[in-house]
Amino acid sequence: MAARKLPSLNALRAFEASARHCSFTLAAQELHVTQGAVSHQIKALEEELGLPLFERLPNQLRLTRAGQDYLVAIRDAFDRIERATGHLRTPAGRQRLAISCSPNFSSKWLVPRLGEFTAQHPHLELRLEQSERHANFVRDDIDVAIRYGVGPWPELECLRLGDECLVPVCSPSLPAMRSAHELAAATLLHVHDQRGWSDWFLAQGLAAPDKASILFNHESASIDAALAGQGVALARSSLVALALRQRTLIAPFAPGPALAEAYWMICPRNGKDEEKLALFADWLRRSVEADRQFRAAGYPV
Repeated sequence: MAARKLPSLNALRAFEASARHCSFTLAAQELHVTQGAVSHQIKALEEELGLPLFERLPNQLRLTRAGQDYLVAIRDAFDRIERATGHLRTPAGRQRLAISCSPNFSSKWLVPRLGEFTAQHPHLELRLEQSERHANFVRDDIDVAIRYGVGPWPELECLRLGDECLVPVCSPSLPAMRSAHELAAATLLHVHDQRGWSDWFLAQGLAAPDKASILFNHESASIDAALAGQGVALARSSLVALALRQRTLIAPFAPGPALAEAYWMICPRNGKDEEKLALFADWLRRSVEADRQFRAAGYPV
């Protein structure tokens, strides 16, 4: 087999860093070399390829069209090398499972239950990344992601984690609430805006109370506030399932109808390491089913 005709690895690293920073100087700082060395490596790479990769403008460095196309391929190659290296560095006898999920799902559903999963599968070494952006399984070195939305999505294996609904929850330390009018007198905890509670009261044939309230930008924070007795949160059922089972929260009113959106486990089709993904999927199914059965039996009020 003939030797591969590849450019210098150092030149490719210089190109990728320069393209990412749009600066030879910043690339040099990252790579711990001089700016002149980076410029020389890029020039040699361009000469080898026979075309320019950058437009060198006054006080600006910009990729050419060829440079943009080349960057996509180089980044993908580097991502694959980094992923393969990470797998080799996993201790002998263990497999690594990298999971990406939102901060809300991570803190209120997954993390409190992870001990159960690791006890059942001690050969798996878990890495958890909190993220709400679209999962790039190669670039981010992720095996499986959990995302909220209206699935399924093409080109991905998708497992719907049960139905989702909104349920009013509060600490059992708060005074008992038996009607929507009594609830309107309580402190309401909102997420992003007041639309959720407005829709809930509208469904009861009432207008939402016009008074001061507390507004959060993360649902997990509103649930924490409810746990602390600061008011009543309108939360997704999965995120408060464990707290309701442990009776650190109660549900003074019935859950709302099923939402179109739900949490989904997603991963690439025909991916590697199907066994560890199957183990995780099976554990998710059983855990979600336990939550569903508890909800069907009636939440504590």
